[in-house]
Amino acid sequence: MKSKITLAVLFAVQFGFSQLFQVGHTTVNFTDTSRGNRVIATEIYYPADAAGDNVPVTTSTTAVFPVLSFGHGFVMTWDAYQNFWSSLVPNGYIMVFPKTEGSLAPSHLDFGKDLSFVLDQMAVLNTNATSLFYNKISPMNAVMGHSMGGGASFLAAQLNTNIKTLVNFAAAETNPSAIQAAASIQIPSLIFSGGNDCVTPPNTNQIPMYNELLSNCKTLLTILGGSHCQMANSNFFCGVGESSCSPQPTITRAAQQNIINTYLLPWLDFQLKGNCAQGNSFDTQLLSDNSISFQKNCIQCNSLTTDNFENNNGIRLTPVPVKDIINVSGIEGRLYTITIYDSSAKELLTKVFTTETTIETVNLPKGIYFYSLQSQGIAVSTGKFIK
Repeated sequence: MKSKITLAVLFAVQFGFSQLFQVGHTTVNFTDTSRGNRVIATEIYYPADAAGDNVPVTTSTTAVFPVLSFGHGFVMTWDAYQNFWSSLVPNGYIMVFPKTEGSLAPSHLDFGKDLSFVLDQMAVLNTNATSLFYNKISPMNAVMGHSMGGGASFLAAQLNTNIKTLVNFAAAETNPSAIQAAASIQIPSLIFSGGNDCVTPPNTNQIPMYNELLSNCKTLLTILGGSHCQMANSNFFCGVGESSCSPQPTITRAAQQNIINTYLLPWLDFQLKGNCAQGNSFDTQLLSDNSISFQKNCIQCNSLTTDNFENNNGIRLTPVPVKDIINVSGIEGRLYTITIYDSSAKELLTKVFTTETTIETVNLPKGIYFYSLQSQGIAVSTGKFIK
């Protein structure tokens, strides 16, 4: 999305920019004592100021980062999913990849439990002063996966009420059944399918999963001409399986992954960061995109306001329409982070404050802007204002 250059220059001096982070990497072995001291080797990718192994998490912001737990496909390995971490981590997400259940006879249930467990363990690391991730983890998170890992993501979401959103790619039916698990899942869910997926055909996999979901916000997005394996980077074992069935993809891997990126980041930015502009971007793009078909039952951002207000969380913004300043106030003594975006969902500024603050807008051109207000990593108010 194009940024407004003039607006960018005006804000650069006072607030600085939200910049893309570098990608840090580490490996952690988590131990689940409730399952016979099961060791879950996990690859972790996270926002950093310099790329590399075991480098510090970025110190360029006081923001905390949502964690995304991602499950690999059958006999695939985590490194096939670089397309995801190279896209999401620079935009302020931590991705964790459990490496378990890579055999020819995997336990889908154990894999689902692993996807859930590592999310809880990342929250523990947030409270450990010796950890790289001390005070860097948001309580907002997602469980994700591809193929077998996509099916296992349903099992994880069924097991863990702390999971905030579910996203998967060409999810495969599992044992126990991911389709049956979907019938007890109520969190927001985004399911990607490939229109030419001959490995896990949508009619017998993703469509029944979508239909069974109890989520009051769910979307099934089918990439026309897309395939099973092109959800990820090239992988020998996935490619061998896909080459023996039909139909074959009619779009390239790059095109398919570009479509994924068009929708994945806006979904996560709204669901996990409260970015209302990104929620609107998700919905708007669906309506004009000839490369996909979709089903959905919700509008991503339905709480926009253009009036002075005080909501149930004690948040008050004045005046509206905005002239030269915005006054923001909340609960006495509470720490907040407010982020403002332009109409193309480009982040313009982030400001941390306690109780109340004033933001100068004298240099803003006339137009519509969006904001997200968070406290303790949870979005307590989202909306738009007009200048």
